[in-house]
Amino acid sequence: MAVRTAWRDVPRVRARRFAALAMAEVPALAQAILTEIRKEYPGLPLVVDDSGEPMALVGIRRALEDFVDHLVEEDGPNGRRLEVFQEFGRGEVLQGRSLDSLQAIYRLGVRLAWRRLAEIGQQVEIPPPAMYELVESGFEYLDGLVAQSVRGYAEAAARQAGERLRLQRRLITLMLSEHRTDPTGALAEHAERIGWPLPEQVAVGVLLRPAPESVAPAVGQDVLLDMEYEQPRMVVPDPHAAGRPELLRRAMTGWSGAIGPPVPLAEAAKSLHWAWAAVRLMERGLLPAGQVLHCTEHTEALVLLPPEELIEDLARRCLAPLDSCAPAHSRRLVETLLAWLETRGGAPEIAARLGVHPQTVRYRLRQIRELLGDEVDDPDRRFELELVLRARRLRDARAAPGRGR
Repeated sequence: MAVRTAWRDVPRVRARRFAALAMAEVPALAQAILTEIRKEYPGLPLVVDDSGEPMALVGIRRALEDFVDHLVEEDGPNGRRLEVFQEFGRGEVLQGRSLDSLQAIYRLGVRLAWRRLAEIGQQVEIPPPAMYELVESGFEYLDGLVAQSVRGYAEAAARQAGERLRLQRRLITLMLSEHRTDPTGALAEHAERIGWPLPEQVAVGVLLRPAPESVAPAVGQDVLLDMEYEQPRMVVPDPHAAGRPELLRRAMTGWSGAIGPPVPLAEAAKSLHWAWAAVRLMERGLLPAGQVLHCTEHTEALVLLPPEELIEDLARRCLAPLDSCAPAHSRRLVETLLAWLETRGGAPEIAARLGVHPQTVRYRLRQIRELLGDEVDDPDRRFELELVLRARRLRDARAAPGRGR
């Protein structure tokens, strides 16, 4: 407590008399303050301690005693025995409230206490300048009480957040596990513990950190995040809900990764599978990097690119007859074959797509038929040819996008 000239000039006998009268008033004053607070805030819960006494009354009484007891001492109020105000801060966390209402209650208590202290000051003839300093010290003391509550609030909020994260990780792990039976009951139990309404559908994301120290994206409480993994996981409830795509787009600025397709809640592991597949393709340069992709917008790449060994083996068998051609010519034939398979059009249409003369297309198609024979008329063979040629085009588009014909 800073040195206060006017209060220190009050004769010590008179100051002690003031303190003695104020201390005698503490029990009744504390009760009066609590009564007025409850009248002003009727919904305020009244928690009792082990002795059955309201903790609020205990706190008010201790604060008054601590303040009055040190009015005549050099060091002033020091906040001893006021740990109960940390409990008040913790209580606000448990009740799901901010500290605003608690601080308003404290200010009300100080005003009520000051009225009575002012009356005692007049009775003992404490000079007005000293009383002005006394009320100023009272509000400084209030700051100390608020600091105690803030500390308790912060500690409780941290514990609550840590517990929620632990329960959230458990829920995510259960959700993303493979299940032989319907997991809805177990998921509902875990979800209830963190206040997460079970959605009908989810989409699961796999994220790539912009930097090792990156903080979690601000996706909101209803989107579940597990940041403990090197590549964090994200569970998006009802991904097509109004406003959800835009919220995610803003929240994921600076991040990259992939979000799997929407699936029923019990099949979340399937969405995770496709998200992982997309991330692996991103890491290989086969899907665009530097953003959060939606797997539903890259279906062709996800279907055709991951089974690379199978596709390449099929390509070798299907396209073996073209191996006799020079590489550049073989590439042009393959390009023409794919355009024909995709359009089933005539030479003019294919020529327009490829940017060559129709007569060139007719020449190439005759060569293709000579090399592949009747296989080009078999529906199964045409499907296999289109499959392997589309897969190759997807890879080549990333490896050599400007390659000529």
